[in-house]
Amino acid sequence: MTRPQVRSDIALRKGYHSPQIDVDVRLNTNEAPAAPPEGFDTALHEALDNIAWHRYPDRGATALRTKLAARYDRAVEEVFVANGSNEVLQTIMLTFGGAGRTAAVFEPTYALHAHISKTTGTAVVEGVRRDDFTLDLDEVRRIVETHEPDVLFVCSPNNPTGLVDPPDTVDAVLDIMSGTNGLLVVDEAYGQFSPTSAVGKIADDVPLVVSRTFSKTWSMAAARLGYLLAPAWLVEELEKVVLPYHLDAFKQAAGVAALEFGSAMDERVALIIDERARLLQQMADLPVQTWDSGANFFLFRAAEMGGDELWQALVDRSILVRNCASWPRLDGCLRVTIGTPEENDAFLAALGEILQ
Repeated sequence: MTRPQVRSDIALRKGYHSPQIDVDVRLNTNEAPAAPPEGFDTALHEALDNIAWHRYPDRGATALRTKLAARYDRAVEEVFVANGSNEVLQTIMLTFGGAGRTAAVFEPTYALHAHISKTTGTAVVEGVRRDDFTLDLDEVRRIVETHEPDVLFVCSPNNPTGLVDPPDTVDAVLDIMSGTNGLLVVDEAYGQFSPTSAVGKIADDVPLVVSRTFSKTWSMAAARLGYLLAPAWLVEELEKVVLPYHLDAFKQAAGVAALEFGSAMDERVALIIDERARLLQQMADLPVQTWDSGANFFLFRAAEMGGDELWQALVDRSILVRNCASWPRLDGCLRVTIGTPEENDAFLAALGEILQ
């Protein structure tokens, strides 16, 4: 019996994976450095007592969406929730992408934007960022005028570079796209660590989506919970595409419980921002190049050592960071997540030892 054949555009592609290695210090996937605050487990256990496990979950995730809407001062109808921000992005592409349609990305940027687009059968056009990795509006204009993409991705803070786009960038990109039927997706997975956000620009007549996640700020990477804010009409279209009952009752309860600890999470964000500044300041004394970051990570490159070699040397010292050396235009680059002060000190000590 012959094997069924996968789609020809999928067969030779690689999946998107982060190495999972048993090390003492894991700083490679931009997770929160600490578990949820004290009281979260108790609140979640109490919520679980009220779950009717023999019934399907609330398809509209009403309680969770209501909490998120209140946090952002938006209408409930402007909130969409899913299994991690990647399912949020996938649902966008299933709704607005597909065969005969095009998505635009600007490299280097989050690899899943192109990966998910291609998986949904959407053609991908790649623009390039400037040499300093900032977004080039002339390049955006060239891509829009040449290809008229149906979906255009902007990641701010950008992953893996960490750079934050100026506040007027979203307005400028929307203006460039105004003569098309394209949708602008602003990925703010790390938005809580940044001084600016595009959420306030969402309006019924603006083709704009802002995507966010619980994985970083809310210490809930294990839960896989993401959401977006968008015009109500757009959320309604997404609901036509997403699978029924796709968000289980446990996950909805976890999200509602987490949102009760907003002030504690805001304090954690402030601590991470302080640690990020400390690490970047101390990295200035090492023979490395770093880039400013508005996220819970930053990108760096050693002056006289290749990225693969440096990554392995850190692993040998039980420190795991993300190797970005093979990514577009990131030759020799590594990305390090901001961990606890103790983890960060271990990283600095190992890096300093290697580069001496």
